[in-house]
Amino acid sequence: MTSQPRFLAVVNPAAGGGACGRHAVATIDRLRQSGLEVDVFETRAAGDARVRAREELAAGRRDFIAVGGDGTSFEIVNGLLDQPIPGARPSLGFLPLGTGNSFLRDFSDQGAEYAIEALIQGKRRPCDVIRVSTTGGSTGTLHYINIFSIGFVADVGATRNRHFSGLGEFGYTLGTVLRVAGLHSYVFPMTIAGRSGEDREPLTFLSVNNSRFTGGKMMMAPDANTRDGLLDIIRVGRMGRIALLRTFPKIFKGTHVQHPAVSCFQAPAVDFRLGDAVDVMIDGEMMKFNPTRLEVVPGAIDVRT
Repeated sequence: MTSQPRFLAVVNPAAGGGACGRHAVATIDRLRQSGLEVDVFETRAAGDARVRAREELAAGRRDFIAVGGDGTSFEIVNGLLDQPIPGARPSLGFLPLGTGNSFLRDFSDQGAEYAIEALIQGKRRPCDVIRVSTTGGSTGTLHYINIFSIGFVADVGATRNRHFSGLGEFGYTLGTVLRVAGLHSYVFPMTIAGRSGEDREPLTFLSVNNSRFTGGKMMMAPDANTRDGLLDIIRVGRMGRIALLRTFPKIFKGTHVQHPAVSCFQAPAVDFRLGDAVDVMIDGEMMKFNPTRLEVVPGAIDVRT
């Protein structure tokens, strides 16, 4: 007889402007009332969730819940994969309280309600994780389950964080305006597994996806599947300002991939030769590092969706 799992709910009380902290207790109580055993850990600083997940995994715990936004689940996934234990596949559930969870939208548009029912019903399915190898600096190896973007998209996020972080969502609008005004193409030398030659063609941005959605409702990679062992690579070639402004809104329906400048590839890995660190948007987090290789780790975790 299978024993009842004992979950660790990793809560980021600051998520959603503090909304997560206000609603977490009642939501976790609802899980407990349904019969689930749930311990709670509240993060206080960046990196707390990663460290705690790594420690709990080493101590024998296998079941976790990310209570917050994409950044919370990103940290937990990295903690679980920092020092993986052979033969012990951990599980991760989601409670997107106060912020969206782009990854969860691949399975439902009902947000927290769907996530709660999935946990109560004991749903779980294998999920690929993407391993990111880097060089230089102190970033080391990273893992993600949603999206990795460089180029225009990442630069907008970096501009917002560096200059307009106190303005909330309006900061992204200002960042977009500034980046569109100074729009230029990028060259990210890369080799896609299974394709010959190195790609050095100019592009506007590049997105390497494990799941379909990003930024809440934006369907960046319409054909992505979290358990197919493949990266979904969306390459947006050189675009002018008008073409970009006309095409970008189509991302909400996934029809941006029909533009002639957009190319889509599926592969188990991609190698980069960038030479220096670049701004990267990875599972909603803004970071700066030099990626050298992205590769799929098939079925590395179970997701409770």
